[in-house]
Amino acid sequence: MTPSPWWSRSVHADRQPLLRQRNRIKSAIRAHFDQQGFCEVECGALAVSPGNEAHLHGFATQLHAPDGGRRTLYLHTSPEFAAKKLLSAGETKIFDFARVFRNRERGTLHAPEFTMLEWYRAHEPYLTVQDDCLAVLRLAADTVGATQLTFRDRHCDPHAPVERLTVAQAFTYHAGIELLSTLTADGAGDRNAFAAKARRAGFTITERDNWSDIFSKVLSAAVEPKLGRDKPTLLYEYPRCEAALARATPHDPRLAERFELYACGVELANGFGELTDAAEQRARFEAEMAEKERVYGARYPLDEDFLVALAGMPPASGVALGFDRLVMLATGAPRIDDVLWTPLSDTGLP
Repeated sequence: MTPSPWWSRSVHADRQPLLRQRNRIKSAIRAHFDQQGFCEVECGALAVSPGNEAHLHGFATQLHAPDGGRRTLYLHTSPEFAAKKLLSAGETKIFDFARVFRNRERGTLHAPEFTMLEWYRAHEPYLTVQDDCLAVLRLAADTVGATQLTFRDRHCDPHAPVERLTVAQAFTYHAGIELLSTLTADGAGDRNAFAAKARRAGFTITERDNWSDIFSKVLSAAVEPKLGRDKPTLLYEYPRCEAALARATPHDPRLAERFELYACGVELANGFGELTDAAEQRARFEAEMAEKERVYGARYPLDEDFLVALAGMPPASGVALGFDRLVMLATGAPRIDDVLWTPLSDTGLP
C-alpha cells in the first residue's frame, strides 16, 4: 500500500507536534544570537557556483536575460560564499537560517532541500564557534524539555562534559590506525601508506581508492558511529587535505582548523577557522574540481567574486549546522522528513 502523503490530515496530525517544536527551537536560537549581538542575514540561493567540494552535488538552472541571453546558475549547497562576502563588506557577527539544496542526497538523515544554520565571527578563534555549537545544542534540548538527545538506539546527554578528540586520536582509538604518518610534510596524503594501514586494520581497500576515499571509508564505518554517545563529541584538527576551506593549524601544517560536532553518532555541524589566502583557496578548489571530474565526469565553475572578496576578508571562524538534524535529535524524530514542514514527495520520482 502506498503511504499517505505528508499533507493528509492524519499524517499531518502526527507530525504537527514535531513541527511546532521545530518552530520553538528556531525562535530560541534566533533570540540567542540576537542576544549575542549577531545580525541575521538572508543569503540568496542562486549562485555562480554551488560549492567546490568534489562530492557535493548542486541543482543547475538557467537564468534567462531580457535580451535573450542565457546563463547557468546553481542553487547553493551552503550560504558560505555569500556570507564570507558579507564579512569582506564589513559585517562581523552574522547568522543565517538558509534554505540549501544538495542533489544525490536522500535518506533518513538527508534531504535534497533542507535548512542550514550558519554563523560567522570575525576576529574570533574557532574554539569560540565550537563553544557556540555546544550552546545551540543545549538550547535546542532545553527548549523542548529534552533531557537527552535520541537517534535510533543511541542517546546523548547534551549537558554532559564534551568529549574533544583530534581526528588522529579518533582514528587510533576507534579504528586502530595511526593517521599522521600517512600525511606528507605539506599535508598531502600518502595513499599507499594509508592503504597498507587500513588493510592491516581489517578494511577492504581497492586499487581505485585514493587517500580521501580510504579516509571516508574508515571515518564512516569505524569512527563516526562511536562519536557523541552519552555525551557530545567535538572532532577537530582534520588533515588539511580534508578541509577545503579551513586554514592550517599554527602548530602543524599537515592539519587544519576544521571541526565537527557529533551527537548520537550523527554529524550535526562542520566548522572552520576560515582560510583567507585566495591563491591557496583557488588551488584547493581546482584540486577538488579535478577530483570531481575524475569521479563524476563533471566540474563546477569557481566563484571569482568570492576569491576576490577573500583579499578583504578579516580573520574569522564559522560553522554550518544542520538545523533539521538538530530538531530530529531534540524531539526524537526517527527521520528528517518528520521535521520538515513540506518534505519532498516521492510520488512520481523514479
